[in-house]
This record gives sequence, structure tokens and C-alpha cells, in this order.
Amino acid sequence: MNVPTITLNNQTQIPQLGFGVFQVPPEQTADTVTKAFEVGYRHIDTAQMYGNEQEVGIAIANADIPRDELYVTSKLNNSFHRPDDARRAFDDTMDKLGLDQIDLFLIHWPLPTLYDGDFVSTWQTLAEFVADGRARSIGVSNFQPAHLERIIAETGVVPAVNQIEVHPYFTNEEARAASIRHGIEIEAWSPIAQGAVLSDDTIGKIAAAHGKSISQVTLRWHVERGDIVFPKSMHEERMRENFDIFDFSLTAEEVETIAALDRGADGRRGPNPDEFDYIPG
Repeated sequence: MNVPTITLNNQTQIPQLGFGVFQVPPEQTADTVTKAFEVGYRHIDTAQMYGNEQEVGIAIANADIPRDELYVTSKLNNSFHRPDDARRAFDDTMDKLGLDQIDLFLIHWPLPTLYDGDFVSTWQTLAEFVADGRARSIGVSNFQPAHLERIIAETGVVPAVNQIEVHPYFTNEEARAASIRHGIEIEAWSPIAQGAVLSDDTIGKIAAAHGKSISQVTLRWHVERGDIVFPKSMHEERMRENFDIFDFSLTAEEVETIAALDRGADGRRGPNPDEFDYIPG
């Protein structure tokens, strides 16, 4: 099954469906990613703070898949926003992944209350990795509209993606709209609200009408809205279920019905990016 691709604003292509390894224990990551490859996933999303980049790299090295068929994303640890720290951290990511070039590298969180409020110099540093050819694309994660406006105004460099929390209970429309206005693609983390939508009666009725699961319908909802998604599961059956979302479509009315489940800020499952200040110990 062919996964659709989206053209980013630098004219590179990204698969719209990927596989996430958030909270996958390092000792299980290589086997889990290998299973994902066997199912058909070719887009892997990891991060320095997940602690499993090296194991993702092992799975990549052991896979009989041409490098140009893989898409690999990682993200900067919150501890390393200062430029020299970011450079060293990026080097470490490349070493652990065993790659000469990463497809996409993101600032994981803006951390506006830390580093004297400076995430602009961090963003300028990421631009160096594109200039020297070690990153094909760079982007941000959890950036609010004001954060996006600031980095673009002060650097002239527009992110390729903004990876933000999006799901039926928190559609995050302001951040989505601000991103889209600048030609930034949306990557939706927590696409099924950490499982919260799996008992939703409204989505359940739509799923029954299509002979699909609630998870499949929710992921399809994201795809039809243009989101890039990377569900995580360590179970092969669920991996296959999440991958099998390209043989049906939702009606415009069904898409709107699911979007109407939005609860605003009350539906948020993760931290508020304006306030989040976690630095790993």
C-alpha cells in the first residue's frame, strides 16, 4: 500500500503517515521499529528526549531498505537550546541514528519562559544544518502563533512543519491556521488523544458505517484534513490497523462532525506550550 506524500515548502516530500516511538522503551525500540518496517512504514519519528535514537538507528542499519525510501525525524532536547549546545546535540543525534543526513530536525518545544525567552538563536542554529547539508528540512514542534511569527520575522526562515497536539477533542485551530498561513505543514501528535477517542460514540457510529475501527477513522480524519500523522503502537496487529487507512474516505459531513467534538483548551492532553518549561535532569 502506497502512503501519500505531502510536498513541504522547500519542495521535499514527506510521507503523510509515519510511525512514532514516543514512550517506546529503548530496549524494545529496535524490534518495534523493525516490525513497523515489516508492516510498511517508512517514516519514523523520534526525539532526543525519547532516549531511543540509537535503537532507531540500529533498526535502520539492519533493515534492507534503501535510504532514499526512509524518512527520519528527530527533535532537539530541551536542555540544548543554546547554539553551541544545539550543534553538539545535533552531532550526537546523527551519530546515534548512524546517518549522514536527517530528513527533518525540529525544535521540540519553544520554552518561552526559559533561555531569556530566546528560541530565535536556536532556530538560526538549526538553519545551519540545512546549509551544510546534514538536514534536508527543519521545523518546529509545539510552536504557538506568536512563536511562529517571531522566528519568521527575525530570521526569514520558515519552518517546514509545526508538530503540534491535534486530535478530535483538541483541534488546535489557532496554531493550525497560523502554520497554514505561512505554508507550514501540520504534524499531529497524540492523533487519537492518547486513546481517549477510542470510546467515542460519535466516531464509533462513523466507524461502523465504514466497517473500520475508531482509530482508523480518526487517523483518516487527520489525513483528509491534511495532517501528517505518526501513531505509536508496540503491537503488530495495531500497527497494521493504523496503516490500513487508505482504502476508504470520509464524507465532508463526517469530517465536520468529528471536528465538532473539539473541546477547546479543555481537550488538551499535553502541556500548554506557552507555559511548558521541562528541562531533563
